[in-house]
Amino acid sequence: MLRAIFFGSVGTLAETSQLQCQAFNNAFDEAGLDWFWKPNEYRELLREPGGVKRIRAEAKRRNQSVDAENIHARKVAHFYDLVTAKGLVPRPGVVETLEWARAEGVMVSWVTTTGCDTIDLILMGLRNSLSASSFSFILDATAVKLPKPAPDIYCHALKLAGIGPDNAIAIEDTPESANASLSAGIKTVAFPGWAAAERRFPQGIKSLDVLSAEALFSC
Repeated sequence: MLRAIFFGSVGTLAETSQLQCQAFNNAFDEAGLDWFWKPNEYRELLREPGGVKRIRAEAKRRNQSVDAENIHARKVAHFYDLVTAKGLVPRPGVVETLEWARAEGVMVSWVTTTGCDTIDLILMGLRNSLSASSFSFILDATAVKLPKPAPDIYCHALKLAGIGPDNAIAIEDTPESANASLSAGIKTVAFPGWAAAERRFPQGIKSLDVLSAEALFSC
């Protein structure tokens, strides 16, 4: 019996990758660096989670010394400005799935290992469509020591929900994050966005372009 739906990474709710790429490039320019990540290049870089880690890897590749933490902080600030100016749109079927779950008494939670500042920003960008109250609980990077693809965040979510893995379904947008929920024993649906549209998810996972209750139950 389905008792909980776990939305995973930020990208399961809204498409943000291209805005984030623009924010990185704005931060590089502000720092006086001649770095520029093209969209397809950034898509490949997203295979490795962690913005600071990606900046450090780029600096190493170019044999340059940079303050990766500060550049990433400025990237977050630029991303905030972009989201504030442009807003965000929920991905297809997200709002309808939330409404169905609420009507049926199915718990919905957001289970991510991103920072709380990013969560607040995404909620602000989506404020016309959903809010923190749309979820029974929201987990962020402070909830566990190991980020995805470790299963820790999902094990913690199951404990908070008071259910077993057979009573939940996870929605994830990248293969790495899908491995986290699968490792916790949770049935998982792939909902790849722009960043992972051409990537291969673990075998046996159904991939959706549009979320719906019917699609989740058929997985």
